[in-house]
Amino acid sequence: MFCKRDAELSFRNRIPMEHMRLKPKKRRSIRLQDYNYAQPGIYFVTLCTFENLALLGEISNGVMILNEAGGMIERWWNKIPEKFSCVQLDAHVIMPDHLHGIVSIVGADPCVRPGRKPATDSGAHTGAPLHKIIQWFKTMTTNEYIRGAKELKWPSFNKHIWQRSFYEHVVRRTDKMDRIREYILNNPLRWEFDRENLETLSPDF
Repeated sequence: MFCKRDAELSFRNRIPMEHMRLKPKKRRSIRLQDYNYAQPGIYFVTLCTFENLALLGEISNGVMILNEAGGMIERWWNKIPEKFSCVQLDAHVIMPDHLHGIVSIVGADPCVRPGRKPATDSGAHTGAPLHKIIQWFKTMTTNEYIRGAKELKWPSFNKHIWQRSFYEHVVRRTDKMDRIREYILNNPLRWEFDRENLETLSPDF
């Protein structure tokens, strides 16, 4: 769905081969129409790097080895609850070119009700819609990555760190929660398989 790039990019010669990925298949959106993503709920989210560049580390013998950039991504992910008091984090994994995580919105603005849009003046910390939470995370990590690329020679990138959209799945049942946790924790072991079957980055649970 969201993890796509043009395999014939004109700048490809400036990107080391180990930072490149295969062109993925197009995946469908499962965003629920008229669903209020600010209300309390559990969400499985996937963020992919722009053009699927492997910027965040490498897989070695089924284990994800974070580079400095990947460690920075993990640090900002763990800071989300500090910024948004309504959020609790569950299992997550950072892969070379994407991130999977479970985000629980446990408290929303009192004005928010299912089927209604949040109040425009509700603020960032209370009842923040899921997309605003993810946008904050993308902004923080992008700013620091740019500094790292300039000062610490982190892997080069083309204009953006993250793809504009992200994948989300509303978790409605506890049995699905267990399956999603298992999928996340086993993701590094599935790396070689997923490289050939990139539609599995957004599986249907």
